Amino acid sequence: MDEILRDMIVSVASFAGIFGIVYVYLTARNRERMLMIERGTDASKLFNSRSRLQIQTLKFGMFFVGIALGILVGNILYNKFGLDKLVSFLSMIFLFGGLSLMAHFLIDRKIKD
Repeated sequence: MDEILRDMIVSVASFAGIFGIVYVYLTARNRERMLMIERGTDASKLFNSRSRLQIQTLKFGMFFVGIALGILVGNILYNKFGLDKLVSFLSMIFLFGGLSLMAHFLIDRKIKD
């Protein structure tokens, strides 16, 4: 009985935490936009020529592809060369994940120029 209660409390607390973060983010964004409208400032700051969503999507897409490549290369190192499983997987995940983020930075900088 204690395990079920514990699992229920953790689930409810997790949901409440995520809901709270999303709620605070959305209300803060709404307040910021309403203040900009009241003050009559330029709304072009909110809508760039390139959407922030597109930039974030590219970044996360490249990052997850890098992680997938890291897992594949880590598996090859583990099976073919007999490296330690933890070392081969973690090192390749971090290496390829970092390389993909650096590549995103270079692409983003080239697009901005």
